[in-house]
Amino acid sequence: MTRYELNNRYFEWMYDKVIRNALKQVKSYKKLFTYLHGVDFDYILDMDSNRAEDGVDLRYRFAYEQDIDPRLAATYLDNRPCSVLEMIIALAIRCEEDIADDPEIGDRTSNWFWGMMSSLGLQYFDDEWYDERQIATIVDKFLYRKYARNGKGGLFCIPGIDKDMRSAEIWYQAMWYFDTCLIS
Repeated sequence: MTRYELNNRYFEWMYDKVIRNALKQVKSYKKLFTYLHGVDFDYILDMDSNRAEDGVDLRYRFAYEQDIDPRLAATYLDNRPCSVLEMIIALAIRCEEDIADDPEIGDRTSNWFWGMMSSLGLQYFDDEWYDERQIATIVDKFLYRKYARNGKGGLFCIPGIDKDMRSAEIWYQAMWYFDTCLIS
């Protein structure tokens, strides 16, 4: 398998995790996903390095699930920093598996992913409505924590929260979101 083939297969696998198989979408978000996968997940708070590590680990999860030699993944996939797309998908998986797993309900990874996309303001940018300039502005606001105090424009928006979401690591934001908005 060539570098190009493996990278393409990995991209399709990520896409399937949150779109094709999970949502049965008729719209395509390939342009948005390609953009997000092309942007490095640069973080300001040191503890967000854990989210970057989860994103890199996603490459090895893919290799395991697809029965691909991990050495091939290391050579062809693990040659760059974690992308924004990898981080968000890995976080959605972690939210499902570590926080909200409920076998009676089923896998909601795509729900967590699209919740984050909605909070960011990226949910409307399918291939038909793709606007790279607006997307870049949104992603920059997220990466450099220029979003609202309550998290709007970031990954998790919590109306009325008394904490400044911009100063908290992403994992704490997720915990507050689940505690406040989802778990009663």
